[in-house]
Amino acid sequence: MYSITVFASGNGSNAENLIRWFNIRNSTGKARISLVVCNKEDAFVLKRAENLKVPSIVMKKSQLCLTDSSASPNIADVLKDNKIDFIVLAGYLLQVPKEITELYKGRIINIHPALLPSYGGKGMYGERVHKAVLSDMQEYIAEHSVENKDFYSGITIHLVDEEMDHGKILFQSSFRLNPDETLESLEEKIHIREQADYPRIVEAYLNSL
Repeated sequence: MYSITVFASGNGSNAENLIRWFNIRNSTGKARISLVVCNKEDAFVLKRAENLKVPSIVMKKSQLCLTDSSASPNIADVLKDNKIDFIVLAGYLLQVPKEITELYKGRIINIHPALLPSYGGKGMYGERVHKAVLSDMQEYIAEHSVENKDFYSGITIHLVDEEMDHGKILFQSSFRLNPDETLESLEEKIHIREQADYPRIVEAYLNSL
């Protein structure tokens, strides 16, 4: 059985969804979420993990630097001690260090709330992504003086490499935006697709190996 750690930074709804899928539903028994790693002591994802009886650990940014001997334990130590096979990112706001992407090449998966390669890269997460998408849509509508017929958003599930939001795409799901789309309505549509597709695609990828 594969041992998975989920990296998360905030509320943790996607992390909880993954835990319920693999640890409770557990359709194939091929993988289990055995650890949650978070970089914020007050993140609600830690409470979700506790409620679902999954161990968690808070790792500060300095502990991601494998060359900083003063930061103990570092992330590599934690992954080794917990015999982690795969890393799944679920709203994790820090970049995974190059040493870890090399060590876990092909074994780190991320979900992004837009259709990569658009709206990716440093600083593009959460509301920032949605605001950029809506701004570009409104600009498009204004320039063409027509209702939106060709503007889309969606989710991207991809492997993680040393570049942010760059690795091989495993899955994308898209939908056309409404001309009166709001930040709240777009967030809700993205959330629904994340909840429906992320655990399923992670499981499918594991089953393909």
